[in-house]
Amino acid sequence: MQNDLPPALTITPPDRPLSGRVSPPGSKSITNRVLLLAALAEGTSRLTGALKSKDTDLMALALREMGVQVDEPDATTFLVTGKGWLDAPDAPLFLGNAGTATRFLTAAAATIDGTVIVDGDEDMRLRPIKPLVDALHALGIDAASPTGCPPVTIQGRGSFGHGRVEIDASLSSQYVSALLMAAPRGDGPIEVALAGKDIGARGYVDLTLSAMRAFGAQVEDQQDGSWLVQPTGYRATDFHIEPDASAATYLWGIEALTGGKIDLGIAANAFSQPDAAAQAVLAQFPNMPEVIDGSQMQDAVPTIAVVAAFNNRPVRFVGIANLRVKETDRIRAVANELNRILPGLAREEGDDLIVAADPDLATRLQGRNSRIKIETYHDHRIAMSFALAGLLVPNIVILDPACTGKTYPEYWQMLTDLGVELTPEAG
Repeated sequence: MQNDLPPALTITPPDRPLSGRVSPPGSKSITNRVLLLAALAEGTSRLTGALKSKDTDLMALALREMGVQVDEPDATTFLVTGKGWLDAPDAPLFLGNAGTATRFLTAAAATIDGTVIVDGDEDMRLRPIKPLVDALHALGIDAASPTGCPPVTIQGRGSFGHGRVEIDASLSSQYVSALLMAAPRGDGPIEVALAGKDIGARGYVDLTLSAMRAFGAQVEDQQDGSWLVQPTGYRATDFHIEPDASAATYLWGIEALTGGKIDLGIAANAFSQPDAAAQAVLAQFPNMPEVIDGSQMQDAVPTIAVVAAFNNRPVRFVGIANLRVKETDRIRAVANELNRILPGLAREEGDDLIVAADPDLATRLQGRNSRIKIETYHDHRIAMSFALAGLLVPNIVILDPACTGKTYPEYWQMLTDLGVELTPEAG
């Protein structure tokens, strides 16, 4: 369905609980990490269970442009053959609105002997990258980002340097991960330290460390907000990528709202990704907590917020300021679209999101015949989260459904396979 999606889809609420077996796609976060690590290694790595989506396609293409052989023998496998280093590309690297690829390759480009321009689309050009550029400067690397956002021009020198570097990770843990993954290509040990205690989603740094070690890196967590990385480089390895926990949140949301049971083939506690913590929260529906800290499961917040609209009591989401600098301002987007369903359903309070909640919401809206057009802001997570509202509320229309191809190309087919009726619209 993904290849021929219309401008909009209307969702008809199913008349039964949704149950079945669904295999979520591979983790985007892990796929893009191990693609880069395999590219920096010498030899061939087989990456299985991988996500094939717009974001990972952009990463793979950028690596090819830097002299890495990336083959795709099947729908969930990458074969990556690296030389132990990256070559300067002939043209700027275009990474769309892929935040992981943009941040990771900005640091990795500093290991190249030559000039690299890392750029993205108009949305990516609004997403901050200055903390990472400042950290590169501290390592003696010539990097320039005139707007504080992409494009970034890096004058690589073939090594990542050595010494201590501090990074402000309050906006994104991806800055830390970017530095850590490039650090084994230094010419001496590199200590990466947090500037302050704030860090977005620390669990994603743990994902990075685990992947690095799998590819032979020697990195020590010094437990004081710093990590010491040795200049070992990387070795090729075979790596299996677990399913995407962020994608799983939609399936857990479906269970909560329809009373169904979906077998994901993996238990929630078997995920290593931080968004898996959302399962324990969603399992409490319709009595989810009055305050939910989303700081360590940021991509799950839109899912939980839409489900919270049907909760028995209001929910305040805290620790989510970083959502303002995702693919869109997700705090504002979620509030706007919940209020499109029913005015007063949500509001912003500083960087908190308050969902008023109405356990009778679906019943109250049953007789409304007007279509509720959900603006998705080119953001895959807004589209997928608000599709859940359409499981209970009639006439929900998702605009630009194709944006889900960023991380979950088969999302709409998954809903169809579970028995949800989707009607193409002109938009």
